[in-house]
Amino acid sequence: MVGAAQPALKFLHCFNYGVRGGHLSPYFSSHRSNQIDETSLVYKSVPSKQPRFLPQQKRKCKNNSSKSDFNNLVNGHRKSSEYGEAAPEAQDVENEEKPGVDNVPVFCEYSIETLRTATSGFAMENIVSEHGEKAPNVVYKGKLENQFRIAVKRFNRSAWPDARQFLEEARAVGQLRNRRLANLLGCCCEGDERLLVAEYMPNDTLAKHLFHWETQPMKWAMRLRVALHIAEALEYCTSKERALYHDLNAYRIVFDDDVNPRLSCFGLMKNSRDGRSYSTNLAFTPPEYLRTGRVTPESVMYSFGTLLLDLLSGKHIPPSHALDLIRDRNIQTLTDSCLEGQFSSDEGTELVRLASRCLQYEPRERPNPRSLVTALVTLQKDTEVPSHVLMGIPHGAAALPLSPLGDACLRMDLTAIHEILEKLGYKDDEGAATELSFQMWTGQMQETLNSKKKGDVAFRHKDFRASIECYTQFIDVGTMVSPTAFARRSLSYLMSDMPQEALNDASQAQVISPVWHIAAYLQAAALFALGKENEAQAALREASILENKKSANA
Repeated sequence: MVGAAQPALKFLHCFNYGVRGGHLSPYFSSHRSNQIDETSLVYKSVPSKQPRFLPQQKRKCKNNSSKSDFNNLVNGHRKSSEYGEAAPEAQDVENEEKPGVDNVPVFCEYSIETLRTATSGFAMENIVSEHGEKAPNVVYKGKLENQFRIAVKRFNRSAWPDARQFLEEARAVGQLRNRRLANLLGCCCEGDERLLVAEYMPNDTLAKHLFHWETQPMKWAMRLRVALHIAEALEYCTSKERALYHDLNAYRIVFDDDVNPRLSCFGLMKNSRDGRSYSTNLAFTPPEYLRTGRVTPESVMYSFGTLLLDLLSGKHIPPSHALDLIRDRNIQTLTDSCLEGQFSSDEGTELVRLASRCLQYEPRERPNPRSLVTALVTLQKDTEVPSHVLMGIPHGAAALPLSPLGDACLRMDLTAIHEILEKLGYKDDEGAATELSFQMWTGQMQETLNSKKKGDVAFRHKDFRASIECYTQFIDVGTMVSPTAFARRSLSYLMSDMPQEALNDASQAQVISPVWHIAAYLQAAALFALGKENEAQAALREASILENKKSANA
């Protein structure tokens, strides 16, 4: 550690280096140019101040149901295989409790209808992948019938023409189960549809938190934690003979409910049978891949080196430029100025040394995942501080301030929810007012509208048995689709002590209108009534986010 009495050296701000599209630096054409004298690496920094935090609380499992209960609830799947046994972890994490792994269901095949329902018909509003609907392979967020949240990667229709090869690859990856991975839950292979289903991670990607942060830059201790967790994920995959990871980058690292970093399982499969393994700019690809077009375990280590540079600099700097700075002992320029005072010279030097080892031109000179884990474990700081604290992200029930409707759902004040829904009316039914203004109706249509009107009257007067009956008549005809009718019948079911039916209707309302916060709030209320506290809190958080987005866009 640098002594407190040592004069502080002012950090230089990093240059905002852009990605050099398709341009190969001279670094890739010369072996000799990448020989770094590691003994000459010296890092100067200012003293770090250790903040005080409360001890970390024991993390709770996010799913209270047993493995068998979960699998009985999952809709439309065929059981395919058993769990892969977790490999021993490194040193001080070897015997730790592994929360979340035991609750992950066995790999299974899902029907396309199940995934279509889970994603509200692959709605554009549910796209979470980097390039949106323009990407060749789009990732959607979704929710299964039992409220388990999933991420669904839908491949281009021509990506995997051989169904058997796709299934074999997916099943192999689906055997992996580890708390450092966003685990693969299943796949779908019907007709020309090819989809992967993974655990959904709700707290964005490393790219978002590192390159496009809004409230605070990522702290040094958290950056070290990210590096360690991803190295542990790669070590586990290597121990299970899945050492190849395609296009490792900051977009492949996602953050779970507790804001712990995980490695996306999607990178363990190529984007297509014969497709490229690297979609990023050529300046970031391993030199041997440019020569042979093949990914090797050593190529993954090279990509890990670029990731270490991202964590150190807070920018996506081409490795050739970073190595020039390291060679010229200009390491301060490489470092994110936002990290000033957060680490010692020894820590900075060691991370630079690890990055330079990973970026060696000769693949055989790069480290393996186990040696990376060993080195990164010794660098960890503030290990007792939860990740959500380090990241400054609200967590748990207090994650977001609740609106009156959110507060009513949390307190299970059904009377207050009824007043809000009654006051809202049908304002959120897109096109409903136009449809209701037509004067020329068939006899059946007029009867359907009468059922809805009778339901509205019964709902207003809190005659919930009658409202259920009338709304059911309106919904069953199917000539008009109204999320509000489902929402009102959902609350009527809750008032009649029928929480499962209420949950079904609230879920259906969200299928019709994916970003409607009312549907998510009613799901939370139904889940609270069913005693599913964790799922209810997740639904409440989702509803609050949707409501805040709607208010911001109003």
